[in-house]
Amino acid sequence: MTRVLSGVVLGGAALALIWFLNSIALLGVALVVAALAFTEYEKLVDAIGAKVPFWTTLVTTMLAGAMVPFQWVDIESVLAAALLLIALNVIVSERTGTPLLADTAAAVLAPVYIGLPLGSLVGVHAIAGREAVLLLIATVVVSDSAQFYTGRAFGRTPLSPLRSPKKTREGAYGGLVIAPVFLAGAGYYWLPQYPPVWLGVLGVGIVIAGIIGDLFESMLKRAANVKDSGGLIPGHGGVLDRIDALLFAAPVFYFFLRAV
Repeated sequence: MTRVLSGVVLGGAALALIWFLNSIALLGVALVVAALAFTEYEKLVDAIGAKVPFWTTLVTTMLAGAMVPFQWVDIESVLAAALLLIALNVIVSERTGTPLLADTAAAVLAPVYIGLPLGSLVGVHAIAGREAVLLLIATVVVSDSAQFYTGRAFGRTPLSPLRSPKKTREGAYGGLVIAPVFLAGAGYYWLPQYPPVWLGVLGVGIVIAGIIGDLFESMLKRAANVKDSGGLIPGHGGVLDRIDALLFAAPVFYFFLRAV
């Protein structure tokens, strides 16, 4: 019951924010989510054995997210300066050798893994409006549900035994069929400027990206030997647990809108 109630509250709040806020205000919400997600990420990599400069990497992650949808400043310059600052902060630490490389890699990954995807989500809102954002999130939810129920009914072959033993190839096939059909059908009404075939192909990309995102976060949690990334959301775990697939799917949708 706790999981259901928290899911309803979280879903309703997300729907209201996306529907009623403009893109700049929504960016503010996305940056708060980025900060929460980064805090969980920092704890995961710390459990794995990497030490990231907390404040430098957090600011870099948020700046990267803020530059994607609007680019008030050239994003390449921001990333170059931010990554240089991260490198300097890591280098002045007392750690050497392999731990130093792990620290640097973990710090550089944060803005790419968290900041840029959440910025891409706001970019979808800025380019195509609130309907496109809801369509993206709905496609990810449909994909996850299709994978779960298809895998439960027909699943026999593990998709990635070492990363997520419960996921099956049959479940992934279900997501790859059902979610693109949903996106093509719903997009006919909410994104009529794009042919259904294009939206179907986009749906395949979103499903594949979402599966990779889910497996990537599972890999982090297994390496850190934890079940959830955090405990902020009752019954659901942490922020990263809720947005793991979306972090990889949002850039796919955003690049599609930018390119097409």
